[in-house]
Amino acid sequence: MSRNLTNILWLLGLGILFFIPFLGNVHLFDWDEINFAESAREMLETGDFFRVQINYEPFWEKPPFFFWLQVISMKLFGINEFAARFPNALIGITSLITLYYIGRKIVSEKFGMIWSLVYLASILPHLYFKSGIIDPVFNFFIFLSIYFLILTLQKATNKSLNSLLAGIFIGLAIITKGPVGLLVLILCFIIYLIFKKGRVKIPILSVIIFFISSLAVTFLWFGYETINNSPWFILEFVQYQIELLTEPVAGHEQPIYYHFVVVLLGCFPMSILALPAFRKKASEVPFDFTLWMKILFWVVMILFTIVKTKIVHYSSLSYLPLSFLAATALYPRLGENQHFKLHKAIKISFLVIGFIFGILLVAVPYLFNHSELIIPYIKDDFAVASFNTEMNWQGWEFLLGFIFIIGLLVSSRYLFKQKLMPFLFTMAISTGITLLCYSIFVVPKIEKFSQGPAIEFHESMEGKDVYVTTIGFKSYAHFFYTKLKPSNSSDGIEQIKNNYKQGLSTKKEFNPSVLTTISNNWLMEGEIDKDAYFVTKVTLRDEMKGREKLTLLKTEGGFDFYFRSKNN
Repeated sequence: MSRNLTNILWLLGLGILFFIPFLGNVHLFDWDEINFAESAREMLETGDFFRVQINYEPFWEKPPFFFWLQVISMKLFGINEFAARFPNALIGITSLITLYYIGRKIVSEKFGMIWSLVYLASILPHLYFKSGIIDPVFNFFIFLSIYFLILTLQKATNKSLNSLLAGIFIGLAIITKGPVGLLVLILCFIIYLIFKKGRVKIPILSVIIFFISSLAVTFLWFGYETINNSPWFILEFVQYQIELLTEPVAGHEQPIYYHFVVVLLGCFPMSILALPAFRKKASEVPFDFTLWMKILFWVVMILFTIVKTKIVHYSSLSYLPLSFLAATALYPRLGENQHFKLHKAIKISFLVIGFIFGILLVAVPYLFNHSELIIPYIKDDFAVASFNTEMNWQGWEFLLGFIFIIGLLVSSRYLFKQKLMPFLFTMAISTGITLLCYSIFVVPKIEKFSQGPAIEFHESMEGKDVYVTTIGFKSYAHFFYTKLKPSNSSDGIEQIKNNYKQGLSTKKEFNPSVLTTISNNWLMEGEIDKDAYFVTKVTLRDEMKGREKLTLLKTEGGFDFYFRSKNN
């Protein structure tokens, strides 16, 4: 068996082992995971695969491509958590092999393996490939588009094919999450031209092929939607993208240094290992490719630092170039004797941040299991009440953090002995095992603390001809976990929708949040045609006292559950 095939099989096996098992072991998390899975589920319910919907109303925040992937997955595995997360697991496995292939092509098999292992060993990429959010797919498409753009500019042959592929992948990125994908690529290209002082040959035919192929792909949705349903939906989508850039949408406002802290700490160890690459270039790695990766990293970090809406995964595109830079920092120091050298400060930083993570992994389950130690310091009444949820801690879960600490110590031994490949394999495997065990034994308990009682209540309502809604907080859980049917929005709610829409002068004035408020008020006070159930947080109890038609059914964790009979 060739070394190349052996390396691919190793990466394939590690990806399957760490990304796929227990994907469905925990409920989807509000908002994003449930939001996206619900859009895919409603596509299946309605048979309309081009109009993105939530509660069977237009949802213009995202294009549909990722939901199409989830629809295919749900066709294979059913409508469940595993199916919602499976596309990202496949992207994770594909990413490892892709990084190896590109690294092998531009430098060597060993460099490709180093690059993939650095990526696999890092924490946040692991978490995203086990999630049901859009960004891993979006980032993968942008990265591939930039890679083929680099080949278009540098290679004497296959320029037309490479520009075609660059256009296809940026088109896929656009219909996955929006035009910000094209914005990132254009910014990177402009900065690259500045660095090269404009001395870049840009074949006109390649430019034409790139734009035609990207437009053809984006037409799959933007064009189809505009032709069939008028441009109002697309205009609302574009307006929302502008709001994300200029306003802290949905309260996601963070300090200006937010994404730098997220990447530095969350992308351990590659964030530490990459530091030398920012100081000097690696002579063994093509300069132009390194330049592109540095540009991509800084464009992402600066762009999403400027953007007012700051969410942790917005900077996740930076993980791919950062892992490359970490690989370049390690590879030039790798000699024929398989030894490598890193500055002492890097080794100390690796140990310090690694131990911080290890301590956190130990502390989190321990403190949850001994809540009396932290409740006096918590100012959030909802969080305090949530500790009353039965989470079934066994008491030994804190030991899982020691898997990471042991792996850190063993890998540090290889680090100080200057043995690169054993260092990377040990770090990757210990990270993978720790996070896999956490997903089995710890995350379900934390999910039960944060949202479990509400999710379980919604599940108990599945198939019942009743109304279920939340009051006082935004959630998509009652749509997905009650398996809401279009018919369940009929009768009274459907009449409210029709009256609301008829009162608008244009479709553009439609606002789902306003409709939700009107509907909830009717459910609590109007003449309803079905029994209704309401989920609120205990922090809203005083506001609910004036609702005489509602009966408090129970309190569980940080949630209150109310009932209203259709006869009341």
